[in-house]
Amino acid sequence: MRERILITLGSNIHPEQNIPAAIRALRRHPHITLVRVSHTYRSAAVGGSGEQPEFHNAAAEIEAAIEPAQLRRELRQIEAQLGRKRTSDKYAPRPIDLDIAMIGERVLEVDGHPIPDPEIARFPHLVLPLADIAPEWRHPILGISLRQIAAEMHYTDKEISKIMSSSPKTFQDNGHYASEAIFDAEFGEVYDPEFEALVTDMLVRLGEDPEREGLRRTPLRVAKALDFLTVGYTTSLEKVVNNAIFEDACSDMVVVKDIEFYSMCEHHMLPFFGKAHVAYIPNGKIIGLSKVARVVDMFARRLQVQERLTAQVADTLMEILEARGVAVVMEAGHLCMMMRGVQKQNSSTVTSAMRGSFREDARTRGEFLELVRN
Repeated sequence: MRERILITLGSNIHPEQNIPAAIRALRRHPHITLVRVSHTYRSAAVGGSGEQPEFHNAAAEIEAAIEPAQLRRELRQIEAQLGRKRTSDKYAPRPIDLDIAMIGERVLEVDGHPIPDPEIARFPHLVLPLADIAPEWRHPILGISLRQIAAEMHYTDKEISKIMSSSPKTFQDNGHYASEAIFDAEFGEVYDPEFEALVTDMLVRLGEDPEREGLRRTPLRVAKALDFLTVGYTTSLEKVVNNAIFEDACSDMVVVKDIEFYSMCEHHMLPFFGKAHVAYIPNGKIIGLSKVARVVDMFARRLQVQERLTAQVADTLMEILEARGVAVVMEAGHLCMMMRGVQKQNSSTVTSAMRGSFREDARTRGEFLELVRN
């Protein structure tokens, strides 16, 4: 028998990456159906000694047909995959914390841990996300709803605050590109109900029927696509580079040309795409060539303007390589100019960012531009 279960999520080590990664793991688990995800809340660490980074907390409602003890083991396995190493210090910083908060109105113990979680009634960082997604769930011991428990909590905005207005991103940068990800809508799949509802509303506003055959699963597909197209928000530079910076005495210019990129303009959320040309002059360090392309992708997979995108790539490479100089030129076509507005289909935009010796030395800059043109 499938049961409805509430899960709490918490992180204070790279939470902007680890909470979405945990949600993605829940969504892809073969024995779990993700029903809905709460807003994310920011709060100070509870307990422990010394100062700790603040926590991000969220909650998820799932359906599962496995025993609670097995579910707890599955959650621990997800924690381990995301780098959690449990110790005797229950207040230690952690990349992710996944706990069973409630199983319907059942009262039980799972491996010595009481369900429902007794701390629900003590801490707003637990009950507020739970009340987001299951406000009418009745606490079987207290005899009141999660909405009522949340309403009776005393806290200030400084102690806890909502930091996201929708479900966290669910596509993490794992080295896979679009052709390697699954974007179609599988039969019976639940992906992100809140996001899908927004897309459904948009279709209605456009005068469409979301229930007609061709559009029936479009909201799910759009949610998946937009998650991927904005994956740069939850992509870690550390993971992108992945220790691929090496000591080397090379001091000659390194050029990576014709890097394809795709982004979306932040003004209309329409695509712009083209090619990037990147060069750097080493100062004792070189980087794996594929990582240059991945840095471009990391910033491109966000809502962008081309000018900022170009500068971000240059500044990031300058910083991580401590290079003598970095040069970036990007050329792109913008659908917001081609499909709407002035409707100039053959227009293109070229931006450049010169740092260090490329800015200071005209000959170095000229050599790079000549190499790019040829």
